[in-house]
Amino acid sequence: MTLDAAMQDLIANFPLGFVASVTADGAPAVSPKGTFLVLDSTTIAFADIRSPGTRRNLAANPRVEVNFIDPFARKAVRLSGQANIHREEGDWFAKMHPRWIEVFGGLANRASALIEIRIKTASMIWTPPYDDGTTEDTMIAYYKTRFAKVYP
Repeated sequence: MTLDAAMQDLIANFPLGFVASVTADGAPAVSPKGTFLVLDSTTIAFADIRSPGTRRNLAANPRVEVNFIDPFARKAVRLSGQANIHREEGDWFAKMHPRWIEVFGGLANRASALIEIRIKTASMIWTPPYDDGTTEDTMIAYYKTRFAKVYP
């Protein structure tokens, strides 16, 4: 499965991904990660800055699902795949880390690992008003006004 251009754009514009992993006792665990990058149409990754639980879960069970949301257009990308942990002392980290510095600046220097996710499934999902003919422009205008009340 690959990410199409719209999915890649959504992730690039809203890189806060909600990562779902499974704990050792089989419980679901969801944790937001704000340092995602699209590496190519079949791979995304995030910088592990403060994610000991997620890293522990993925080391034991690398299956993962991630959701990205555009809160204005009310569209999302849902994907699943296999995670691979690349620690800072490794070659992959050394090769790829400059991309995080370019996008996230000094925050990227706090990364102790990069978590690569090879995508197995990916889909675009959207809110039900689209089924009734609501346009993306209408959704964006409505939520820009709504969020302006929260963050004037």
